[in-house]
Amino acid sequence: MGESIAEATLTAWLKEVGDTIELDEAVFEIATDKVDSEVPSEVEGVLLEKLFDVDDVIKVGQTVAIIQTEGGEEPVTTAEPEEVEAVEEETKKVVEEVEKTVVVAKETAAAIPTTAPSTTGRFYSPLVRNIAQKEGISMTELDAIIGSGKEGRVTKNDIMASLNNGRSKSEEKSTPEPAAIPVQTPPVASKPEPVAEVIPPRATKPQAPSAPTIDVKDEIIPMTRMGKLIAEHMSHSIATSAHVQSFVEADVTAVVQWRNEVKASFEKREGEKLTFTPIFMEAVAKALKQHPMMNISVDGDNVIVKKNINIGMAVALADGNLIVPVIKNADLLNLVGMSKVVNDLASRSRNNALKPEEVQDGTYTVTNVGSFGSLMGTPIINQPQVGILALGAIRKVPAVIETPDGDYIGVRHKMFLSHSYDHRVVNGALGGTFVKTVAEILENWDLNREL
Repeated sequence: MGESIAEATLTAWLKEVGDTIELDEAVFEIATDKVDSEVPSEVEGVLLEKLFDVDDVIKVGQTVAIIQTEGGEEPVTTAEPEEVEAVEEETKKVVEEVEKTVVVAKETAAAIPTTAPSTTGRFYSPLVRNIAQKEGISMTELDAIIGSGKEGRVTKNDIMASLNNGRSKSEEKSTPEPAAIPVQTPPVASKPEPVAEVIPPRATKPQAPSAPTIDVKDEIIPMTRMGKLIAEHMSHSIATSAHVQSFVEADVTAVVQWRNEVKASFEKREGEKLTFTPIFMEAVAKALKQHPMMNISVDGDNVIVKKNINIGMAVALADGNLIVPVIKNADLLNLVGMSKVVNDLASRSRNNALKPEEVQDGTYTVTNVGSFGSLMGTPIINQPQVGILALGAIRKVPAVIETPDGDYIGVRHKMFLSHSYDHRVVNGALGGTFVKTVAEILENWDLNREL
């Protein structure tokens, strides 16, 4: 699966126990946060056993299935007498521990008051009720504690935090309110009246947020596997990198005019469309060549300068999620080659036909928020990279055009470039200069360029 992949989710079994399997025939499917893949068999034989179920997470290197090859025998596990004796002894210990746990549970249940129901109909576990009884917490006080458990239930940590914050009955008794004490002083005109000392209330720890309120009319939609992985990846990136943004507006009138003139002949000659994406990717690759310190990653206290320029290209999928195939050695491609790679990766991304290595080893990422109608965005860095560029929508706007004969107002095609970068290792000068370089490459486009 590649160096950066440590685990995958088993999404489907393509063979059943007893089925005959040919060499290189797919046995099951796996999925990571980046790509889905079929896993072929390295041998011919019969499937004897499945060691994982669908939706199980499998570590790289684990055995997933057992296949009996021709002339082979079914695996038989034999144990030495010492091993059997050790297992029996361990089993005996486990049984004893379970019996002790049952006894403690019965004693705890007997000590829990059942005659004091919650005034709000709230559920409390036996453990919470037992703690409340020992500490002298009334049911009214218990109902006032904010719970952090499922559906707002009070956990052991919640009630212990309440006790530590001075809300238990015993602590209230031991900490009476300070009484005002009259102070008598001789009538000296030059001496100010005494001021009673004010004792501030003790600071309390913040309570954990309660679970959201769910109305009966609300619809609950479980997150997809990819959605959960993306959420985890994005949260990790925000926690890791110090995100900061720079914005530049680029005049891409020349790019628009040139593409309009050549796109028909390009499609006729190459058999595919010429979109704006390969043009932007070429500009980013040139900018990374000029600013190599944007083509880096962070490893602890070290900065790794990447020699290959591999640009990730965010592609929107039908289910609303994004996948980021990587254009390897983007700086070595001409515009025709870039167009073919971009179109191929985009097509296979939407058809779930990418290979694992095609979503790995990116050194910088570009995302097109303009395809959704957005003028600009503040994208989240794709770890372990240090920068990501968002392309805004191209729109016609009135603009001031400078000429030797004076300035005038004209219609121009413009777009915003939004650059998010890791401020731990990229300062504002580099982050701003890089995105300005991309804009200048697009603004100075050669209208006479040939494909």
